[in-house]
Amino acid sequence: MLRFDPFHDIDTVARQLLGEAAGTTRAPRFMPMDLFRAGDHYVLNADLPGVDPGSVDVSVDNGTLTLRAQRSTPSDEGVQWIASERFAGTFMRQLSLGDNVDADKISATYNNGVLSVTIPIAEKAKPRRIAISGSSSQPKTIEAGSS
Repeated sequence: MLRFDPFHDIDTVARQLLGEAAGTTRAPRFMPMDLFRAGDHYVLNADLPGVDPGSVDVSVDNGTLTLRAQRSTPSDEGVQWIASERFAGTFMRQLSLGDNVDADKISATYNNGVLSVTIPIAEKAKPRRIAISGSSSQPKTIEAGSS
């Protein structure tokens, strides 16, 4: 899905008019991610380049998966910023989990700036075959009576 924000340029101009200088900490707008199903689990990959691995937090509470990470900026002392386009601050994303996942077995790894979360599908939600049982008694014949 392509995200279009028609107010982004207006917001940028407003921030500049209100005195936000280049090089200040800005809050990230989103955490880009991919989510797909692979067999009996879902895989979520979120881009978090430059994030300290110790700041990455993945939690599940009441059916909500929360991804949180922190990226800090270098000290502004003695620095004259020419361009500052990389977001710093807290990145956070929340997703509602359905009843068909096994929240107790969710696992996560962080490697090369990508957070990968594996979300297993619950046993009760997996496709299964239903056994069909038949009647063991002999077929009965029903005769219609005349009145």
